[in-house]
Amino acid sequence: MEYHVIHAFTDTLFSGNPAGVCLPEGWPSDAAMQKIAAENNLSETAFVVKRGKGRYGLRWFTPTVEVDLCGHATLSAAYVLFDGREKDAHELIFHTASGALTVTKNGGLLCLHFPTKAVEECPAYPSIGKALGVTPLAVYTAGDFMVLVETEEILRALRPDFSRFDAIREEAGRENNLFGVIVTAPGTDCDFVSRYFAPGEGIPEDPVTGSAHCLLAPFWGKRLGKETMKARQVSPRGGLLHCEVCETQVKISGHAIRYLRGEIISAPCP
Repeated sequence: MEYHVIHAFTDTLFSGNPAGVCLPEGWPSDAAMQKIAAENNLSETAFVVKRGKGRYGLRWFTPTVEVDLCGHATLSAAYVLFDGREKDAHELIFHTASGALTVTKNGGLLCLHFPTKAVEECPAYPSIGKALGVTPLAVYTAGDFMVLVETEEILRALRPDFSRFDAIREEAGRENNLFGVIVTAPGTDCDFVSRYFAPGEGIPEDPVTGSAHCLLAPFWGKRLGKETMKARQVSPRGGLLHCEVCETQVKISGHAIRYLRGEIISAPCP
């Protein structure tokens, strides 16, 4: 099985978000894909299976669960294909659990065409503040929680207590722990900054989360009165995203760079 590791939302190795990209000839079993993702131990591993010219099936796995939307692994999959099997293409369509997702070339950037997600303000559950070690200005939800804090300095200084995330689930009445907590603030050299924590999905801190910007970009666009914005995810690795808010889509653009090209020669049995 052809295998790549791509660093997404960066043009510099050892920054951005690393994703595994597997190119099997057909779908492995769900159990096999989950074991491969656990072995890769990256925040996400993407599995890409060709459906037709410029069209592919795409699934994403963290080390512990399958997820229904992932930005950086989609960007990474598109990078691999545009650099190899689809060198002459300018657009790719991925069929996913979140519907058909388009990725286009935009100069030196790759552009994800993702659905917008509107957030609703919700109670500022005390468990969220205790887990993050900060008092939020406001808390919103759209599946994940989005926590607004006052400054980038506060955001960068966060040291969450992941042992307290179960208490968030219990206080918010969630049936399972499959949610993330996005923390965001105004940026000092960009429009807005964020970090993303999802220990229940096997990702204590995700380096750069494209899918979170389906919420973040519309939220900050309305707040700032802008349609196009520059965003940074200020995890230790860091990443840069260019966002454009359209009527029903968020266009999320970024660079990518290859770290590894290889072959998985011994896949697990179901």
